[in-house]
Amino acid sequence: MDSNKQMADLLFKNITKTPDDYEQMYPKRNLEEGAVVTRFAPSPTGFLHFGGLFAAFIGKTATKSTNGVFYLRIEDTDKKREVENGVSLIVKGLNDFGIEIDEGMLSETDEKGAYGPYTQSKRKDIYQAYVKSLVEQGLAYPCFMTEEELATIREKQESEKLLPGVYGEFAKYRDITVEEAQKRIENGDEYVVRLKSPGKEDKRIKFKDVIKGEIEMPENILDVVLLKKDGTPTYHFAHIVDDHLMRTTHVIRGDEWISSVPIHLQLFWLCGLKPPKYAHISPIMKEENGGKRKLSKRKDPEAAVSYYSEVGYPKGAIWEYLMTLANSNYEDWRLANPNEDIDNFKFSFSKMSKAGALFDMVKLADVSKNYICRLSAEEVYEMVTDWAKENNKKLYKLLVDDEEYAKAIFAIERGNAKPRKDISAWTDVENYVSYFYSELWDRKFDFPDNLSNDDMIEILELYKQIYDENVSSDDWFPQVRDMAETIGYAKAPKVYKKDPDSYKGHVGDVAGVIRVAATGRRNTPDLYEILQVLGKDEVMKRFDEAIESLRG
Repeated sequence: MDSNKQMADLLFKNITKTPDDYEQMYPKRNLEEGAVVTRFAPSPTGFLHFGGLFAAFIGKTATKSTNGVFYLRIEDTDKKREVENGVSLIVKGLNDFGIEIDEGMLSETDEKGAYGPYTQSKRKDIYQAYVKSLVEQGLAYPCFMTEEELATIREKQESEKLLPGVYGEFAKYRDITVEEAQKRIENGDEYVVRLKSPGKEDKRIKFKDVIKGEIEMPENILDVVLLKKDGTPTYHFAHIVDDHLMRTTHVIRGDEWISSVPIHLQLFWLCGLKPPKYAHISPIMKEENGGKRKLSKRKDPEAAVSYYSEVGYPKGAIWEYLMTLANSNYEDWRLANPNEDIDNFKFSFSKMSKAGALFDMVKLADVSKNYICRLSAEEVYEMVTDWAKENNKKLYKLLVDDEEYAKAIFAIERGNAKPRKDISAWTDVENYVSYFYSELWDRKFDFPDNLSNDDMIEILELYKQIYDENVSSDDWFPQVRDMAETIGYAKAPKVYKKDPDSYKGHVGDVAGVIRVAATGRRNTPDLYEILQVLGKDEVMKRFDEAIESLRG
């Protein structure tokens, strides 16, 4: 019997299936030509980083635009880093921002799709079948080096400034015989299975990254570990098997993996598999002290995806912001198409930043304001109550106790050609609506400084007499203007500016006093609409309180 076959049978006695068997179990997908199949493949550590959300967003967007498939694969071969309910936390993080998977893990135990299992720890036999095939071809071998031997090699390589790793003269067991391997295994010696790399030091490879373009690198010469001592695969090997059998067309991941591409391409070729296209994303950057640094889990609360749910950025606003980071031409498209569905934008890998997109909380808030101002009152109400139920119990109760009243508040100046942009996240809502609710309003009046208390009392006393809740929005301000003229105020600011000595002020000052009496604030949305929502009884009550406050 061929010695390579003997070695394979020795190492993998229980593996009966071959790569060909798995090729038949996981056939090519029946998709349209050009359809993108990609995945989000995190470890179940429970923490979904903003960079991870961004990568998942890119994957989902690329597949949606081509009628492809986006799936969630869990890479859980490193059990030490797992946290309880880690998968569910990842799924929730994606769902919170509208990133729905087409296939893959739904929880710790549930999955959907025909290309599973979608958890690496359940695919051990599949990986071993492919490694067995490599051993049979003389392309992999058992390595019995101890940690002490590996440490000695590292020290020598460091002192002589050599490439670190197992290769060439440092690959002690590269040509181990079947007899020696059997003796060591029977003796209980632990081993890993390594690739027998055919790479040459003087050779280079070229590949095209769909984001960064043509890249040239030295060929891999390392005998990398394929299977660890417990028989589980390394990331290097597991991902090439999974991405092939799950028929992934594009691998979207952080650019820290570029240095590993020569290993991965070599593994694909040696296994006789067609490599997917690689899209390496530069890290999300943040400005600090005049420079730039990576968004940090340790330093930046906004690095955790949970932060955006807690603050209350709507998922649609996050999608808008992520797209501005993803494609440089998106903002121009949105300006030209303010009411178009984001799915109508043509996403392109080639428009992604090669250097790394810059994260900007101010810009996120601005994008979110623009998104929220285009929502209907009903949409705002539903989203705010969903958020408040978990994050602001007091606000939630007020909103659901009188749904129509709350919707009327959110309808103020909504649907206009230029709607107001007072809300950037749902945490802003309590302050935004506070003067509509006695439970939230502090009943402080921020009256203007340019009028005396007696003048302001006069305005309010007179307006109380003429206020008519049934007057139309077109007639409301002319009524205020007429009243202002009768008590010595100019009918317009420009009239006042021409002859300030002839007037106490102008109609804007009069309206400003009414505004503060009704809301406590100098700056609010449309005053007519506010008065309508409050109702006449509440308006009169507030005018009385304001007059009492002015009298001291």
